[in-house]
Amino acid sequence: MKNALVVRGGWDGHQPVEATNLFIPFLEDNGYTVRIEESTAVYADADYLATVDLIVQCNTMTTIEKEEFEGLRAAVEAGTGLAGWHGGIADSYRNNSDYLQLIGGQFACHPGNHPDTLTGEQSDNYVPHTINIVPEAADHPIVAGISDFDLVTEQYWVLADDYNDVLATTTQAVREWDAWTRPVTSPAIWTRQWGQGRIFVSTPGHRVEILQDDNVKTIIERGLLWASR
Repeated sequence: MKNALVVRGGWDGHQPVEATNLFIPFLEDNGYTVRIEESTAVYADADYLATVDLIVQCNTMTTIEKEEFEGLRAAVEAGTGLAGWHGGIADSYRNNSDYLQLIGGQFACHPGNHPDTLTGEQSDNYVPHTINIVPEAADHPIVAGISDFDLVTEQYWVLADDYNDVLATTTQAVREWDAWTRPVTSPAIWTRQWGQGRIFVSTPGHRVEILQDDNVKTIIERGLLWASR
């Protein structure tokens, strides 16, 4: 048996409970004992984290204490995998720049629809866009056999660095009401090696209905297993 730790919480709009519940049976079917925590306090428990093969984090925004982050980073450096999707991993702990370095990509915005059409609902930011598999990464086990695919959901504009191994990208279009004057391409799916640990991030995954998309679901399931110790 392997051990997986699910850490979830933060902004309810990303459905942290429902979203992580989608993948817990998959982990159990693949031989993991799953522990669920609703707080980052567990990251400060070094003895326990040393036994964890995979951390699945879905914890949007909120904050993390210094000793908690240091425990998380030390576990990853020692070989514990870290994986997640959307704001649950790429928009966590904005108060901690070391966390941003660990993850390798930070949510900046998700440009929405025309200002005249906005209603104040989450759907204001649901735009049609394409997730483009990077040709050089087409044989990677996380995306092998998956072609470019389209989604209508939040399209993350991500600030990232070149230490990421990018598996897929997405490109923000130029629209008459936006401030930018040329298309902007961001990583959409990437991996990162940190010490002995592997990190997997998928920016698609805003809500349950997106996580249930066949391509997104397959990529995340593969990413969880790939990141695990």
